[in-house]
Amino acid sequence: MKVVVAEKISSSAVELLREPRWTVVTAEQLDGKLAEHLATADALIVRSAVQVDATLLEHARKLRVIGRAGVGVDNIDLDDATRKGIAVMNTPGANAVAVAEHTLGMMLAMARHISRADVLMHAGKWEKKTLQGTELRGKTLGVVGLGRIGMEVARRARAFGMEIIAHDPFVSGTVAKEQGIRMTKLEELYAAADYLTLHVGLTPQTTSMINAVSIKKMKRGVRLVNCARGELVDERALAQALKQGLVAAAALDVFTDEPPHNSPLLAIENVILTPHIAGSTHEAQEAVGYQIALQVKEYLKHGVIQNAVNVPSVSHDEYLEMQPYIVLAERLGAFLAQASEGTLEEISLRYSGHIAEWKTELVRNAAIKGVLNQALEEKANLVNAASIASSRGLRIHEAHKPKSSSGGAGSVLSILLKTNGEEHLVKGAVLHGSAPRLLSVDGIDIEAPLERNLIFMRNQDVPGVIGKVGTILGKHKINIADFSLGRRLISAKPGAAREAIAVVHVDSQVPDLVLAALRKIPAVEQARAIRLF
Repeated sequence: MKVVVAEKISSSAVELLREPRWTVVTAEQLDGKLAEHLATADALIVRSAVQVDATLLEHARKLRVIGRAGVGVDNIDLDDATRKGIAVMNTPGANAVAVAEHTLGMMLAMARHISRADVLMHAGKWEKKTLQGTELRGKTLGVVGLGRIGMEVARRARAFGMEIIAHDPFVSGTVAKEQGIRMTKLEELYAAADYLTLHVGLTPQTTSMINAVSIKKMKRGVRLVNCARGELVDERALAQALKQGLVAAAALDVFTDEPPHNSPLLAIENVILTPHIAGSTHEAQEAVGYQIALQVKEYLKHGVIQNAVNVPSVSHDEYLEMQPYIVLAERLGAFLAQASEGTLEEISLRYSGHIAEWKTELVRNAAIKGVLNQALEEKANLVNAASIASSRGLRIHEAHKPKSSSGGAGSVLSILLKTNGEEHLVKGAVLHGSAPRLLSVDGIDIEAPLERNLIFMRNQDVPGVIGKVGTILGKHKINIADFSLGRRLISAKPGAAREAIAVVHVDSQVPDLVLAALRKIPAVEQARAIRLF
């Protein structure tokens, strides 16, 4: 493995990446040759200075993961990384305490006029009367966004005796209540908050959420803190509200443009400005570097995807539980693709049992990967499978049927593959904790191992077929490891032989001449070699 650490991170993080037969190239060793080193790298770690754009990624022929030591990924071309199958991870929460403490510092500075007091003292002025402040005790703090940082802010504000209200549609009222936080609608929060602090990500819905309209809904004299994203605030609307007294004070660590050369807030006295340093503590920088190194290492060694921004993330324990079903999904997809003919049109997945309650995106992507990699030169993986399918117009559907309503035990994965000429349905499960098994094909029950070399056959349910198959394989010295049979319970036509299928697990690849011999058996309608990896 080769890991390129393109920007400075803590020495402990770099040491964590040093494994036997691993090469770690640090920022000091790059000597301006990042693109050259990237050509043979498996992982890239950056902070915010290196621009990981499409041009740079053209050199990344082996790259599997990009780690961002921090939260924002604006310097990384996510679309191009996803198309190339590169997982992009960040480190949300590693600097949560640092940002929370800065937020509280901003609130205290506004309440007690600390910045202005410092300026006056340095100017030789002793102006106690104009610097009388207010206490945080008894005030209402409105927290917009109750993620890791928002929760840390709430915990610290509660120690100051503040009442905490919050708005976050993705946090349950029960969780908030346990922390002494009252959840409200956004309009109610605006109307009640003495202090308002923002801790949400940037989306089309949150862009300029603090604007002339929303400010009019706020309590007059509110104090605003933004240590999240500059684009959350319409700076001109805020400046106007500060001049009019609608907003008593504001404290900003982030700006729409950084540095904010043309911001109207620069000329307003009752605004505290800091240069995007909320997360910049020695402890936080140590934490984000170590965390991203740990995440990258886990991905390279075990395939565990944590805090990814372009692919679903799972914990180590979740991945261990899910991994056998990821294997099952890929092999079922590969089985279907090799057993079908025609142009792909649609893949439908159905999850029954306890797997229906999981985050199933990785299982879905594994199934798509199994289907696509039978034909495409552009190889799909767990990161880019859905993106490749979408770019080729392939429809993907999912349905979940939890165990409570499934009426049966265990978990079953069903995959339906439609082409322009036919459709086929397979079902599978994981037995004995790790063994992927085929359970049915097109409504015919059959239990068969999903192992490397298989022969899939459709035939009429008449005597002598099994013996002839065994004779042909024996003649060509192909050893049978397992022979699984299934047949339709009722014939499609009265008096006609029932349809049967066979899945033969063999110890070696099956040559075309053997398949040709099997197809010459009068009752055999289809014989295909299936190769699974």
